Amino acid sequence: MNLLRRKSVTQLQADALTDQRLKRALGATNLTALGIGAIIGTGIFVLTGTVAAQNAGPAVILSFVLAGVASIFAALCYSEFASLVPMAGSAYT
Repeated sequence: MNLLRRKSVTQLQADALTDQRLKRALGATNLTALGIGAIIGTGIFVLTGTVAAQNAGPAVILSFVLAGVASIFAALCYSEFASLVPMAGSAYT
């Protein structure tokens, strides 16, 4: 198994014309790990409010606005990458 293999965009588009379904690749262990990771990952959102309430001043609003703008730019980058290969699974199929 080669972890660094890639398909070209033309090959992905040709594959998309023949088969329209994604194969099932996640099992019970994968889904459990994904759920645990999501639960652990939400701690950052809970702790941010607590720390901001106890330690930060009025500039915390500005920091949240800046973080929101950075998140918007990251989302725009992801949407641009997703539109580059407009098919289910993108380059991971």
